[in-house]
Amino acid sequence: MDKIDKITLKMIEFDAGSTERIQHFIKVHRFAQLIGCGEQLDEHTQFILECTALVHDIGIGPSTEKYGYCTGELQEKEGPAYAKALLSAFGLAQEDLQRICYLVAHHHTYDAIDGIDYQILVEADFLVNLHERQTPQEGVVTTLNRIFKTKTGIRLCETLFGVDQSAKTASH
Repeated sequence: MDKIDKITLKMIEFDAGSTERIQHFIKVHRFAQLIGCGEQLDEHTQFILECTALVHDIGIGPSTEKYGYCTGELQEKEGPAYAKALLSAFGLAQEDLQRICYLVAHHHTYDAIDGIDYQILVEADFLVNLHERQTPQEGVVTTLNRIFKTKTGIRLCETLFGVDQSAKTASH
């Protein structure tokens, strides 16, 4: 079993009993993996991306316990410490842990995306959230135009949600 599989199992244990959260991070991970491969990330960046996709929402449970609810802001605030604690058992380099924690702390912040790993994480999370929230087509097109930058992510979003190229262009 490789390290990504072991981290996946650890996250399933972390979110035990919350099938929705587990299903969510599994789907985000797979889309991130797919987009990363499509964008031909180097092996190290791909690994950081996949680790982050698995733990990106790790702050939901702790925030809900601590505050009685959870927002994107609270996820960003509470998540990094839990991500670091969980991932520390896997022998990741300190700079890799720092990057993953940074991404967890910013994955709901869209105005300062500073790397391909960050961009792909956001796109993968949106692919899943757009479906889970049953976003109307107009919202999908708006998100596609504002958020998506990678060729692979754009193609996936258009295909998954049946976005007509003319509708995409007309909304600009």
